[in-house]
Amino acid sequence: MIGQTPVLILKEGTKREKGKGAQFSNITAARAIADSVRSTLGPRGMDKMLVDSMGDVVITNDGVTILKEIDVEHPAAKMLVEVAKTQDDECGDGTTTAVILAGELLKKAEALIEQNVHPTVISGGFRMAAQKGRELLEDLAIPVSPDNKDVLKDIARTAMISKSVSASRDLLADVAVKAVSAVAEKKDGGAWQVDDDNIQVVKKQGGSMDDTEMIAGIIVDKEAVHAGMPKRVEKAKIALIDSAMEVKKTEIDAKIEITDPSQLHAFLDEEENMLKKMVEIVKKSGANVLFCQKGIDDLAQHYLAKNNVYAVRRVKKSDMEKLSKATGANLVTKLDDLKANDLGTANLVEEQKIADDRMTFVTGCKNPKAVSVLIRGGTEHVIDEIDRSLHDAISVISVAIEDGKLVTGGGSTATELALKLRDYAASIGGREQIAIDAFASALEVVPTALAENAGLDPIDVLIELRKAHKSGKKNAGVNVFTGKITDMKKEKVLEPLRVGRQGISSATDAAVMILRIDDVIASKGDGGGGKGGPQMPNMDEGGFD
Repeated sequence: MIGQTPVLILKEGTKREKGKGAQFSNITAARAIADSVRSTLGPRGMDKMLVDSMGDVVITNDGVTILKEIDVEHPAAKMLVEVAKTQDDECGDGTTTAVILAGELLKKAEALIEQNVHPTVISGGFRMAAQKGRELLEDLAIPVSPDNKDVLKDIARTAMISKSVSASRDLLADVAVKAVSAVAEKKDGGAWQVDDDNIQVVKKQGGSMDDTEMIAGIIVDKEAVHAGMPKRVEKAKIALIDSAMEVKKTEIDAKIEITDPSQLHAFLDEEENMLKKMVEIVKKSGANVLFCQKGIDDLAQHYLAKNNVYAVRRVKKSDMEKLSKATGANLVTKLDDLKANDLGTANLVEEQKIADDRMTFVTGCKNPKAVSVLIRGGTEHVIDEIDRSLHDAISVISVAIEDGKLVTGGGSTATELALKLRDYAASIGGREQIAIDAFASALEVVPTALAENAGLDPIDVLIELRKAHKSGKKNAGVNVFTGKITDMKKEKVLEPLRVGRQGISSATDAAVMILRIDDVIASKGDGGGGKGGPQMPNMDEGGFD
């Protein structure tokens, strides 16, 4: 107010929250997200059923899937969803751990803010602790080589033990290791690289999850274009064509005037000859299987069938690229350029009926750089959950091969880091040591949550764990099935180094960003939001619309 005149700086209806009120509101929203996935952590974690506005149902305990499906409104809570997405993109696993760690860091920070420790001091301490934590992780890491298939299987089994597919985890781990080993490539510098996109996953309802298999080749979700074509081709020579086997239309509008029936006959004959020539080129190259990305004319289909060529049309571009990598065939853009050395090979190309669909299986490729996994299961929801579990397993094996390092799970690494960080905090002067100490305590949320979900007493478990680690047992973790503290390396509970490293980085970044906000200004929805623009939240309810 200047005199009696109000000075309007923000638009009427704008809500503003400042200071500790804003900080606590943001922390509460972020912690609510962390608490929503906390009960899914570990082998004894429970699943969530998520129903969207269309009535579609997703049943899962995969942290990132849950958070993607939940319609999150609060902007601070959205940051924790981003943590899960980043963790999933980088490692494929550890999404729940990263989110509950971020939530626990904010819980510890809230207690410090109430004691009048400045958020910037807390942020600085958290950053120092995260940096030291990553260094300590490197020291704890155990080397692993791509040839050590048994250890890679253990890593995959650890990633899947908390999922509902855990009963078949041995089979799925075997499938995942075979698939990743087939597509792993050694680069010039000696480093390994795995491109997950070279593993094609095909889901078909029916059978049981034990019928899931890896195929050293590619499954194309299409059938032969003509009934007269062979349904099975052994010692296949495969041509991949990017152009249509149809009569070309002119690029410009053209009109042909025909004055005589013989001219029309000649015109049709010429069309037929053009299609015949196309088939001749394919036959001359020696190909007996043809995959075409575009259409194949009915007449061309007839001639191909007469020549005993198995042909499939309108194949997806991604499938064509995988076929090229699996069979060694070159993708030919111009049909006239097709030569014998462009062809790929496979022991067998056959049409199989899976459930109600006919599909083409290209199998027995000599050294495939792209492979397929056929997932089977009783219901659609089961298949989707197998797919998510297999994605996690493939991702963790891939990062373990790329980094060549792993750490033990079961809360053992988190407890060891907490122990070392407390020692580190004591060596740091200033208020930051309080934040580093809080960071160390926050890390212990992993064994605590594992114990809670297994129905164990978290306090007793934590005391036993600390005692074991203080006596030098750095791999001691909680066995949620027996309730005992055991050596996680002997129990074969292993995870890639990158999962822990990325989890600490993402959780710290999100927690620090939320902590540093001391002012939330939310504008009223009508202005600039257009028709049905965002509405103003009721700040008392702690949420944004």
